[in-house]
Amino acid sequence: MPATKTTKSTTKTKKQSANSLSNIQGKQRVIIANVDPQVQNGQFPIKRSVGEAVQVEADIFADSHDKIRSFVQFRKEGENNWQEVPMNPVMNDRWTATFIPESIGFYEFTVSGYIDHYASWQYGLRKKHEASQDISVEMRIGADMLDDIAKRAKGKDQQQISDVANRLRNTSDADEAVAMALSDDITELVGKHYDRSNASYYAPAIPVEVERKKALFSSWYEFFPRSTSRERGKHGNFQTASAILPRVAEMGFDVVYLPPIHPIGKKHRKGLNNALTANQGDPGSCWAIGSDEGGHKAIHPELGTLEDFKKFIKQANELDIEIALDIAFQCAPDHPYVEEHPQWFKWRPDGTVQYAENPPKKYQDILPINFETEDWENLWQELKSVIAYWIDKGVTIFRIDNPHTKSFKFWQWCIKEIRTKNPEIIFLAEAFTRPRIMEWLAKPGFNQSYTYFTWRQNPYELREYMLELTQGPMRNYFRPNFWPNTPDILTPDLVHGGEPAHIMRLVLAATLSSNYGLYGPVYEFVVNTPYPGKEEYLDSEKYEIKHWDWDAETRIREIITIINRVRKDNPALQSTANVIFAEVHNDQILAYAKKDTDTGNTMFMVVNMDPYHTQSAYLKVPMYELGMNMDQPYRLEDQISGAHYTWHGEWNYVELNPFQIPAHVFKVVQD
Repeated sequence: MPATKTTKSTTKTKKQSANSLSNIQGKQRVIIANVDPQVQNGQFPIKRSVGEAVQVEADIFADSHDKIRSFVQFRKEGENNWQEVPMNPVMNDRWTATFIPESIGFYEFTVSGYIDHYASWQYGLRKKHEASQDISVEMRIGADMLDDIAKRAKGKDQQQISDVANRLRNTSDADEAVAMALSDDITELVGKHYDRSNASYYAPAIPVEVERKKALFSSWYEFFPRSTSRERGKHGNFQTASAILPRVAEMGFDVVYLPPIHPIGKKHRKGLNNALTANQGDPGSCWAIGSDEGGHKAIHPELGTLEDFKKFIKQANELDIEIALDIAFQCAPDHPYVEEHPQWFKWRPDGTVQYAENPPKKYQDILPINFETEDWENLWQELKSVIAYWIDKGVTIFRIDNPHTKSFKFWQWCIKEIRTKNPEIIFLAEAFTRPRIMEWLAKPGFNQSYTYFTWRQNPYELREYMLELTQGPMRNYFRPNFWPNTPDILTPDLVHGGEPAHIMRLVLAATLSSNYGLYGPVYEFVVNTPYPGKEEYLDSEKYEIKHWDWDAETRIREIITIINRVRKDNPALQSTANVIFAEVHNDQILAYAKKDTDTGNTMFMVVNMDPYHTQSAYLKVPMYELGMNMDQPYRLEDQISGAHYTWHGEWNYVELNPFQIPAHVFKVVQD
């Protein structure tokens, strides 16, 4: 009995062993690990724009001492064939290669690697030949290997490989045969026709979303159409707003961002300065959307008609400006949704709808949407249809108000649905909230994001924040858009620092980040009186119609125009991730460089972040990192003042008086 049991057990073990081996590719010896970049282990795509390089790195190694060949393979969604780029070893089994996606859409890439027995044979042959050892057997091994490779080639390639095999097998001139076997030509042909059946592949493939250039490089200007009338006290409209567009284009902006353009709620309308009660004639907040005049697919009657809006978009496009429309998924108490879809809101025991709160702030004029409604599928479809509606009318960019207060899964689904059909659409997330939440919103699809730039007030804070954005994992999914101010945000440095601070923050935003924006009129005219006890504007335009002197010329407007021109003329400023910080012997001065690798265009910025005092320092130009000749002088051309300087070596001296100009924006030229 024991013997019988043993026999049955052994038989069963053999079957189990065979089954367990059936799923193992035992001849695949190459290990591929720690592939970078990827987001959330490939759950979300990494972000790039058209023509922006994807640098791939991976740990690649194998047992023994055989040589390895590895490749990055990539393709666009829907394509069957892979393109590939050979990888190169860096150190400690780390390999790298770069590919460049050339069109908008979704891509995927993987890493492959295999044992290159021919390269291993070449290595041994070279060593033995150089040592004058007998290589007759090695030559026969090489010939047999080439014969096998030639079977997979055709035509001229096959003939050339076979010729080398014959030379190895039948020559009396070993030197010549070795030279042929080691030549670049035969090595390339072998690689082209090598048997990769035992290659290892990293799986699953890593997704890449490739967006249009505007996602990477844009300049935004925000204004309220209702404040564009030339007649004091009169409500502006799309016709009066159209008259402002040439002025915005002259300053060099390519995106005009409009706050919500929909009917404004009449119930619980806010008054001036966010007063709980509105007086007769108070226009209310644009973000309290919806009334008996319509909801999210309607236009405020005083702004004009749908045809007026379409004409406004057409004129903007003719000036190379795109319109960014605010999408705020929230409702005034009299929004049509409240009556038509009461199940989309939270109702309190007293029969009223819970209004929005962000303690201690209360928004009695706004009702949040309940994303836990049992009717969530119809809700999602309706909200998506709002965005699709405005796309149909010509809008290509959407600034999403407070997306962090709506379902994350909704955004992931909605943005994927929209961009699958319209990949040109850009979404900017306005989410001033906790870091992990801001990061998560960027992962499922928001193309750009507001940031903490507004509150990074000294060189150390900005440098650390930029390194977090550009050198860590966020570089692959979080595209910053730097705003010095918004209708909701007026920071103390702008309040107390006046014009020098406004210029300083403008230069920082526009040269650190390739995407930046301004809440325009107040910035141009240095309107900086705060609401007592808050980082907000007194007499905020959110609650009243302003009358701006759109013909006024200001120093800041002039510098804005210069900075936007410099951004367009210098590719180095059209990326965020290429920033290189310089060592500075003054903790009030921030210095940094940017270089465009394709053109060699190099910029160097020096900013005095003290708006009250002249600051000076010795600083170290990162010449080595920029690929400059350490022994040659170089010229710095200040793009703001027009001054030219010639510097020698890394260490040089700067002095900046904020009341003259708080920054240098240098173009670096070295002959």
